[in-house]
Amino acid sequence: MRAAVYHRNADVRIEDVPRPSPREGEVLLKVLASGICGSDVMEWYRIQKAPLVLGHEVAGVVEESRDPRFSPGERAVATHHIPCNACKYCHAGHHSACATLHSTSFHPGGFAEFVLLPQLNVDRGTFLLPEGLTYDEGTFVEPLACALRGQRLAGLRPGQSVLVLGSGVAGLLHILLARALGAGEITATDISPYRLAAAKRAGADKVQDAREPLQPHDLVIVCTGALPAAQQALTAVEKGGTILFFAVPRPEDRLPLPLNDLWKNEVRLLTSYAGPPADMRAALDLLRSRRLQVRDLVTHRLPLGQAQEGFRLVASAQDSLKVLLYPHGAQ
Repeated sequence: MRAAVYHRNADVRIEDVPRPSPREGEVLLKVLASGICGSDVMEWYRIQKAPLVLGHEVAGVVEESRDPRFSPGERAVATHHIPCNACKYCHAGHHSACATLHSTSFHPGGFAEFVLLPQLNVDRGTFLLPEGLTYDEGTFVEPLACALRGQRLAGLRPGQSVLVLGSGVAGLLHILLARALGAGEITATDISPYRLAAAKRAGADKVQDAREPLQPHDLVIVCTGALPAAQQALTAVEKGGTILFFAVPRPEDRLPLPLNDLWKNEVRLLTSYAGPPADMRAALDLLRSRRLQVRDLVTHRLPLGQAQEGFRLVASAQDSLKVLLYPHGAQ
């Protein structure tokens, strides 16, 4: 089968790789749409493991199944990271700290014609795609689940003001979600006029250049790994407010904290990573109920053979939002 093999952002090759065969409890998914995530182009992280097949925002059709709950021909979505739900971290709600979550993944990856879903992923992280939802929309279940977990941990309440720093796809999902959950005034920032326009369309009440001074907000969500945004969040949070660090910084990044101010003003600092199965189900329900719309976030739909162009678009972060690859052609 064909797959887009990542060597580095500027070197993504279409190669023939073995088509996996499912064993007991596993499912082989025919990938019909697969989203390129911002984390896929984090070269400082990905290049250490290259060459590999990336892609974890997948939707498709069950090709083969060794699990009685799924049958060939059924439409499905899946997530690549699955917590054990049994360790002390999972019991405490810290699924991101679970060792199992960091050891599960697809084989070989979603940027291939077929992807093998391991038994644990089938058991806890694979869901039928409801009628009425497209495969394009299905690729948003996993990233929306991540946003859901973040806002759930942050305790967003109706009427609270929300500031989203960074208006890429993650930021836009947080805007759409905060609006659906009843947030008050929503402000979004970016340095790109293109993305600021997208934030306005997604439901932000105000948009502004990230280099301008900001008013304090109850909940500040950092959706960019740029260190200046994290620094800005510390001064843009309201007294008694919360800062959610959602984006991934570089390992070497360090952020000096004004501890006295944070202590005096009772500011909470939170992080969030991944979306456990319960948040996947909630994301699927949100999409099915049309409480938020994600279709307009897709700006590019490319065949698998143009994966290199897709990576270029996402890595450049200019005139694109969500870029989808179609391993079997347009749907």
